[in-house]
Amino acid sequence: MSRILIIEDEISIAELERDYLELSGFEVETENDGERGLSRAMEEDFDLLILDLMLPGVNGFDICKQVRDMKNVPIIMVSAKKDDIDKIRGLGLGADDYMTKPFSPSELVARVKAHLARYERLVNVNARVNDIIEIRGLKIDKTARRVWVEGTEKTFTTKEFDLLTFLAQNPNHVFTKDELFKEIWDMESIGDIATVTVHIKKIREKIEVNSAKPQYIETIWGVGYRFKL
Repeated sequence: MSRILIIEDEISIAELERDYLELSGFEVETENDGERGLSRAMEEDFDLLILDLMLPGVNGFDICKQVRDMKNVPIIMVSAKKDDIDKIRGLGLGADDYMTKPFSPSELVARVKAHLARYERLVNVNARVNDIIEIRGLKIDKTARRVWVEGTEKTFTTKEFDLLTFLAQNPNHVFTKDELFKEIWDMESIGDIATVTVHIKKIREKIEVNSAKPQYIETIWGVGYRFKL
C-alpha cells in the first residue's frame, strides 16, 4: 500500500483529500505545519507528497527544495495562487505537478495514481541489473552492448558483438561455421561461411593478446570454433 503525506494548513481540505485517497486504498498521513511536515517528509518513507504552498513555519517552496535535494519521491504542489510564476517556480524546484485550488478531489486521486505509476516504472527501470558476462579479463555487457578487455573498452560491430556473445554464452561447445552463420545471421549459410571466418579474425584482433595463440576463441580444425573457459 502506497504511503502519502499531505502537508496542508487548512484542516478541512487536508481531511477531504485524506478521505478520498484512503477510499482509493492509500495510507495517508497529514500535517498542518510546515516545519513538522518537512521533518516527517525527510525522516520517514513516503511514496508521494501533497504539498500546500502557503504554510506556517516553512513554506511549500522551501519544503519542496529540501526534500528534492535528498529524495526522488513524487511531489504534487497545491495552492490557491494562480500566478504562472508560482507554478514555474514550484516545478523548477522539483515538484512533479502543480494543482490550483479549488480542484476536484477525484482529480487529485487520478493525478496521485498517475504519478505513483510513473515513479514505479522509473524505479523498476533503474533497478534493472545489466546482464554481464565476465571471463578472465573479458567483460561483455549484454544490456549495454559494450565490451572491455582488461578494463579497456573495445568497439564492436553488431554482428561481431552478437557472435562473441553467443560463443561466450556457450563455452566449451564446438560450433561449425554453418551453425554460427545460421545462428548470427539468421539464415542458411548457402556456402558463404567465409563471413564467419572474417568476423572471428576481427574479434580475435580486439580481445586476444596474441591472435595467433588465442586464449578465448579456439579453432577446432576441420570442425569450427569453441570459446574456452
